[in-house]
Amino acid sequence: MSNALAIAAVTAVLRDLLNDGLVNANVSGSMGSAVTVTALPPDLIFTGTNSQQEGLNLFLYQVTPNPGWRNVGLPTRDAQGSRISSQPLALDLHYLLTAHSPEELHTEILLGYGMQLLHEMPVLTRRGIRTTLGTALPGTVLPPAFRALSGAALAEQVEQIKIAYQPMSAEEMFRLWSSFQAPYRPSTAYQATVVLIESDRVPKSPLPVLRPNLYVAPFRQPIIEQLLALDGLAQSFVPSSTLVIRGQQLQEERTRVKLGGLEITPEESNITSTQIRLPLLPLAERANGLKAGIQSVQVIHGLRLGTPADPHQGAESNLAAFILRPAIAVNLVDPVCTGSGEARRCAATVAIGFTPWVDKTQRVALLLDPLSTSPGEQRPAYRFAAPTDNGITAADQTRTAQIQFPVQGVMPGNYLVRVQVDGAESLPEVNLDPSSPSYNQYTGNPQLVFGP
Repeated sequence: MSNALAIAAVTAVLRDLLNDGLVNANVSGSMGSAVTVTALPPDLIFTGTNSQQEGLNLFLYQVTPNPGWRNVGLPTRDAQGSRISSQPLALDLHYLLTAHSPEELHTEILLGYGMQLLHEMPVLTRRGIRTTLGTALPGTVLPPAFRALSGAALAEQVEQIKIAYQPMSAEEMFRLWSSFQAPYRPSTAYQATVVLIESDRVPKSPLPVLRPNLYVAPFRQPIIEQLLALDGLAQSFVPSSTLVIRGQQLQEERTRVKLGGLEITPEESNITSTQIRLPLLPLAERANGLKAGIQSVQVIHGLRLGTPADPHQGAESNLAAFILRPAIAVNLVDPVCTGSGEARRCAATVAIGFTPWVDKTQRVALLLDPLSTSPGEQRPAYRFAAPTDNGITAADQTRTAQIQFPVQGVMPGNYLVRVQVDGAESLPEVNLDPSSPSYNQYTGNPQLVFGP
């Protein structure tokens, strides 16, 4: 492979071959004036002394990625980010060949010679490249930039460089010369392909495979169709619920469930092809277990591959979600009421115990709703935000099982207690006895009494 000097090396080889062709054809003698071959931007050809010179100019106006080599060698890094292969930078070079002369018909003569030379030279041979780039002898007057091109290693790249004529419409040629901001001269376009530039850094080479393992297994992707809550109030998911995952092709040799950032292996007795049961309470009672709020659910089938066999990720189901509501324990601490009549107000500290534990970053609020109001009595509902960081002050602590809410300005009376954790509300107790007059109504638990 060639290195970063390859682009300049291609231009130098083409310019040298054009110059040799004009010299061998004695174009200067037949035209009666000196002819030069340059590789300058078009706007510099027609300024100063260059404006009166005759010759050909080869200008690299565009470089594009080669589509055939673009994806060769991928991927180039392993899972740890170490380079494992040296992917070549494959480029196509686009040139504009321009003839210029202040004399009549000279531009046409020069352009004809230049096009003939490139037509008869469809491939840059390795011998020609070495001859051109290896002419920098000691004491040479060639510019330093040209002498440096001998290290481009252009002749050693895998694929030889081909030169092809690229026809351009009048509109494309007009736009190109307009961007040069130079007077138009007769021009043709050529493409040199492909230049392969490779890094000098040696990548890591892994050891060869000693014993290949071939595994053939049918692809059975698990599908989640429905999430249900057993033992939950009104099919709501609470910590005491059992999560039931219903779907298709759920059972496999190594079935796991991703639940709210946790990866759980259910008991085999709780897994069938169409259903998986997962008790939530053991997960909610962990110090770093489930959190209240939205929980994502995904079923994963694992594979054991290799010698010895190691666990690998297999097929994954679609994602499903549910809201886990917190369970709470309520305690009123040091209630104090001041004032009289309608101006009487109470203050206290309300200690709330949470299952699951509350994270330091979760948004938590205490909600108080009035209960058993007498006719004509109007008491407002209250909302109190949790203290900063949910009351967690220890630097090494991220979760807490209890939050103390400072409550003040509450009218005396009975209040139904709820909490919100990241939008998931706790559920008050509901009367589920069909024979009761208050069937399917709140029983008033948990509640707090402020007063008298």
